[in-house]
Amino acid sequence: MQNNTGLYVHKYGGTSVGSIERIQAVAKRVADAYHQRQRLVIVVSAMAGETDRLLHLAREIQPQPRRRELDLMLATGEQVTAALVAMALENHGISACGLTGAQVSIVTNSEYGKARIRHIDPDRIHALLDQGCVVVVAGFQGIDSDGNITTLGRGGSDTSAVALAAALGAEECRIYTDVDGVYTTDPRVVGNARLIPRLTFEEMLELASMGSKVLQHRSVECASKYNVCLRVLSSFHDGSGTLIGGKEINMETAVISGIAFNKDEAQLTIIGVPDRPGVAYRILAAVADANIEVDMIVQNIAHDGTTDLTFTVHRNDYDYALEILHNSAQQTGARHVFGDREITKVSVVGVGMRSHAGVASCMFSALADEGINIRMISTSEIKISVVIDEKYMELAVRTLHSAFHLEDDRSV
Repeated sequence: MQNNTGLYVHKYGGTSVGSIERIQAVAKRVADAYHQRQRLVIVVSAMAGETDRLLHLAREIQPQPRRRELDLMLATGEQVTAALVAMALENHGISACGLTGAQVSIVTNSEYGKARIRHIDPDRIHALLDQGCVVVVAGFQGIDSDGNITTLGRGGSDTSAVALAAALGAEECRIYTDVDGVYTTDPRVVGNARLIPRLTFEEMLELASMGSKVLQHRSVECASKYNVCLRVLSSFHDGSGTLIGGKEINMETAVISGIAFNKDEAQLTIIGVPDRPGVAYRILAAVADANIEVDMIVQNIAHDGTTDLTFTVHRNDYDYALEILHNSAQQTGARHVFGDREITKVSVVGVGMRSHAGVASCMFSALADEGINIRMISTSEIKISVVIDEKYMELAVRTLHSAFHLEDDRSV
């Protein structure tokens, strides 16, 4: 049986390793942890801007590069960082070994650009740890069953780190980034946003999926599934950050934990669809078959025997989804299709909603007082989301942050 006492996974994002000076600072932080007798696996992203640089190179050759070749190229960004961090650790007198995702045996499916992890073999990492090495792993990547290099998509290094922590049985997975932790909302939008010391997996999953950029939602899903304790910390400043998961949190402390927003959404509507069983399936299945994720969905039944269907997708998928919807309109006999890129989703999140009434009315009243019209509404046990015009996004976030008194840790 492996000894996992004192085993920690650290993940450092692109800004944390964005220059040689920052890589050396990361190595110093890791060395300090190592000398505290921690067993360490370090997962790294590509240096800030490197992935965009590689994408630009590829598109100079081919406007739409093959995804297999693109993954082969993009994976090199993280590999460079892993090698540099291992070198920097050697300068501190610490034995370090840099590994690619393939060398770690992070096995994924073959969905290039959006691969999902199927299995990780931890034996090689455990053997290196037992030799006293710090293991530095290139994040964001894996290998499929045919030996092809794959990448995990946006925020994939977070997912790499959490999956490795689960496979290794680590005590904690620490995500080092350019912020001090998770805040009640983006401090760049609300100046008096507060650092949240603790969150449940559910809250962080909702915040991540609703637009909070601190953690990628797939990584939180993985942490929740395998009960991996997460901590979000700054790589530039000392502090305890935000702990996610761990022991049960007192659910009575706050109704609303945070306000999330997502500017990367677009809205699509198909109107006058004959109201027959299976029509929604036919429309949305065509979108799903194109590997486009649908978020919020609203369906309205008209008196004339037709239905209107409105849903949101990622803004990058808008043109393709609109084309698919036009085809669906022809096949189903719908009257009209239209869309809008200039929308934003704003969400209030908190486990306290389960035991407190009036959250929705407070939210809608606050937005109405500012003349902000709500286009769509979606709810869950611990979240209420609305779609509004993009031009009102910052006003809406500031208004809701104040309405729920998040600046002074006193929610209503």
